[in-house]
Amino acid sequence: MDKAEVAAVLEEIAVLLELQGENPFRAGAYSKAGRTIAQLETNVEDLVAAGTLDQVPGIGETLRDKITTLVTTGKLPFYEELKAKTPPGLLQMLRLPGMGPKKIKALYDQLGIDDLPKLKAGCENGAVAKLKGFGEKTQKNILDGLAFLDQVGNRVRLDQAMLIAEAVIAELKKLPGIHRLEVCGSVRRRKETIRDIDILVSADAAGPIMDAFVKLPNVQKVIGHGETKSSVLLAGIDHHTTRILINADLRVVSAQQFPFALNYFTGSKEHNIRLRQRAIDYGYKLNEYDLAGCKKKIADEPDIYKALDLEYVPPELREDTGEIDAAANNKLPDLLEPKDIHGVFHNHTTWSDGSASLAQMADAARALGYDYLGIADHSQSLTVANGLSPERVRQQQKEMDAFNAKHAPLATRGRGAGGEGIRIFKGIECDILQDGSLDYTDDVLDTFDYVVASVHSYFNQTQEEMTARIIKAIQHPRVTMLGHATGRLLLKRDAYKVDLDAVLHAAAKAGTMIEINANPYRLDLDWIHCKRAKSLGVMLVINPDAHAPEELAFTRFGVDVARRGWLEKADVFNTRTLAQVAQEFERRKK
Repeated sequence: MDKAEVAAVLEEIAVLLELQGENPFRAGAYSKAGRTIAQLETNVEDLVAAGTLDQVPGIGETLRDKITTLVTTGKLPFYEELKAKTPPGLLQMLRLPGMGPKKIKALYDQLGIDDLPKLKAGCENGAVAKLKGFGEKTQKNILDGLAFLDQVGNRVRLDQAMLIAEAVIAELKKLPGIHRLEVCGSVRRRKETIRDIDILVSADAAGPIMDAFVKLPNVQKVIGHGETKSSVLLAGIDHHTTRILINADLRVVSAQQFPFALNYFTGSKEHNIRLRQRAIDYGYKLNEYDLAGCKKKIADEPDIYKALDLEYVPPELREDTGEIDAAANNKLPDLLEPKDIHGVFHNHTTWSDGSASLAQMADAARALGYDYLGIADHSQSLTVANGLSPERVRQQQKEMDAFNAKHAPLATRGRGAGGEGIRIFKGIECDILQDGSLDYTDDVLDTFDYVVASVHSYFNQTQEEMTARIIKAIQHPRVTMLGHATGRLLLKRDAYKVDLDAVLHAAAKAGTMIEINANPYRLDLDWIHCKRAKSLGVMLVINPDAHAPEELAFTRFGVDVARRGWLEKADVFNTRTLAQVAQEFERRKK
């Protein structure tokens, strides 16, 4: 079992223990261990083999033994016994808003409800409303939740959540009386997928703002309408005209409370716990309203960190992965900024499956302030994407040469020199074939400035086969960067099985870059492996995988991933100037 599988089992054990009515502290230990394993920057198998698993914080003797059993055998009797004792339908009930393990256990113990159909029947005949702690309102909410379950699901992608959040913010900004307004939670931390939207407002009078919030045009359902907090179900349409439904909470606080509430509701929970403990160590008490006992003036969120002798921790880093210790020692990274990006390399045109011409993509890149643009259309094997034959490669490269002769700026010019000119680099997204060989002969590969090697087929290979296949490809001297390393499509398709740590080690040895695919459907490499890649000295490159001019803006999501992965300007290839990029590509071809 790899670390993702082990983490999933540990998280499920935590839920199963709660459903069984076990001590919540015991359940919490498994949940925390699952999160710790998921965020390891190395393979859990290596730790087991080395006998060092119990050196990982939060992994005691009991958890060490269970994780070792999982990794070495692929099974865990304790987990199997818990599953056998728990009707599978109870886990499905957790998908409903407001339904936690305690409520589900009560339904099961008192009414024998163990799946969603029985829950619906129990609500429709009124039995659920009669239970202590439920009532008519809860029963109705459950029925509404069941009705929306197919549409709402569990999570939406970051880009989808941001579209809705930005629309709500735009409407709220029109209201009088609002002093400050911020999106909090996982949206502010820029997680890949989002469960709900948290919005925080400071104002003198909350009532009118709450009234306006629950009446916004895209509100599908009012879940709660209180004096200082309201919850609604919001609807929206993403850039691919997909209907989105997501829960949103609005909280209104005073101007004095705002910095503390902003920090608290941004999270993560684990970061907040560490921060509160540090406050206790200083003799203070930190909560969502105050830093009690502190005499220093707190006017804004950074002042909270300063009062605790910490560097300000950017929201993207607040995952309790060492940021508090780094902040205490003035060792936080100088995180990458969107303005640091000078160009991108993995983009498509109408030569393969893009929707725009080379010139149109170049115009869009120039409008974003880029100095260079790499075009990497699909290679010949991917016929479904109109992959390029060697003859069509030559034709496309002639068009690129003609474009550069007319539009390319001098390599010595800096960003925005005169506002004109952009250089097109000749690239290809070359398929990694089933055996790890590439989709063109070496003489064709030699004609490109750079090569993005990607897997687009045979996703069902074993981990050993896929890992060997990718490593063979990235060791090829003409491969510049590995594209979308795991092949995942967020909320649609799981990653193929691959030993990413082995791939990263091979990339470090070969000098091959690894792509952060900024397309919000992928965000692959994820932030955890970005951090690992940095520790190994692997150069990362952010690419939007744009198939249309407007998709070049996806690069911002790749910057978010990079920031969550503690990446700085020097860690990302796109921060290099046009002259530096051209020089590096020439060096690699020698």
